[in-house]
Amino acid sequence: MDEKPPMTFNLLGSAAPVLAPRVGQLSIPGRKVITTPHHVPLTSRGTVPHIAHDVMRDHTAISNLYIGLEDFIERSDSAPVYKTPAAAHESPLKKFTCLPNDMPVILGPRRFPAIVCPPPNTSTSIALSTSIGFRQLPAKQYVEAVKKLRPDITIGMADLVLGKPPGNKRREKMVDRTHAFTRDGLEQLYGNTVAENGKSKTAFFAPVLPLDNAQQSLYLEDLESEFRWDISGLALYEAASLEFIPASLGDLPRLLFSDPATPHDILREISLGADLLTTPVLGASSDAGIALDFKFPAPVAQDCDKQPMPLGADMWSAEHATDVSPLAEGCVCYACQKHHRAYFHHLLAAKEMSAWALLQIHNYHVLDLFFAGVRESIQHGTFEQNVEAFARFYASEMPESSGQGPRLRGYQLPAPGAHQPRRIPKVYGRLEEVIDSSSVVTPDTDASGLEEHGFAQKA
Repeated sequence: MDEKPPMTFNLLGSAAPVLAPRVGQLSIPGRKVITTPHHVPLTSRGTVPHIAHDVMRDHTAISNLYIGLEDFIERSDSAPVYKTPAAAHESPLKKFTCLPNDMPVILGPRRFPAIVCPPPNTSTSIALSTSIGFRQLPAKQYVEAVKKLRPDITIGMADLVLGKPPGNKRREKMVDRTHAFTRDGLEQLYGNTVAENGKSKTAFFAPVLPLDNAQQSLYLEDLESEFRWDISGLALYEAASLEFIPASLGDLPRLLFSDPATPHDILREISLGADLLTTPVLGASSDAGIALDFKFPAPVAQDCDKQPMPLGADMWSAEHATDVSPLAEGCVCYACQKHHRAYFHHLLAAKEMSAWALLQIHNYHVLDLFFAGVRESIQHGTFEQNVEAFARFYASEMPESSGQGPRLRGYQLPAPGAHQPRRIPKVYGRLEEVIDSSSVVTPDTDASGLEEHGFAQKA
């Protein structure tokens, strides 16, 4: 029988295990090594938005991916992803999404950021938002999907409340349900009862809820004692939870599902000990036509009397219409080597899809170099000073976009804020409005009357 999943995480240096930046290596046999801190690229139906797999392979340094199961299971058990033929050493999920076998893939029940679902979670399932509507995903079915699809890492199911703060009673349910999901999921994956294909080789990241330490203390204690041998990492949903990690779990990798608004926020989360981070701001910047332009450490110290440098450039702006410089000075990514700013401005104005593909390539390159600089700074012991210099050199907010991005994916996307219209308004009902306001005269007689006056002939 297989033993604990063969994933290892080694910390480099002597950094404190909790609430301190640290450098590590996450290794899975036969997969690319992930050096942390690093970002986790997010996918839509198994692909990075705007980037085809061959482009990702040839022109980016993407080393891992996060996939949400809800992207594939509109039809529950009959979903095509479950029927993908694969050899014993292959992942059906990777085969279905045409990903290389050496690409570490992280599977979670929901995409990130997740869309708020009107149906509530239950004690045995969580609500999903699929392409054909909302549905429930039973906890047992999720574990069975993990065993069938064989990702490299899976995120344990958690009872999360989205869109509003949970009440006291709801928080108790969150802890009890997540505790049960984790206990039963580990038993199904690695328990003594051997399934048809033996124990799962997928590494399990146990969820840590975005609650106070006291509210989930019993659950954390069980992670330390009862579940310690079976869990390979921790999945957190807010940076404050990094403070609650017990010292005995300090050697586990920490995946933080966060939505930082700026690279300054990313640095703050890294300073608290996050190893892997999600960065939706990257895709949002590309969609908005923003070309990122920042480095870590900052090039030079910023004088107090100078304005901070922008974190990127809005390619929609007319000032780039005749600019033949690259997106970022000295950038060696494919987009900057082959094209200039004026070309990007033209592509966006023409709504060419290649505009967002090229911006994604560039922005991923910028973020990869950013994290490489962070890791080097931590190892050299200059991280805190470099963070302070970065804050002085660069603006504290992302630049505003003056254009309109590509069509948003999915018709259930919520409004950007409270009391604001939906980002994709409903289109039905407009015909009646047009008819009511139209000045076109319509006949007030039947078919016989039209025939009598010579306007038509009855068939």
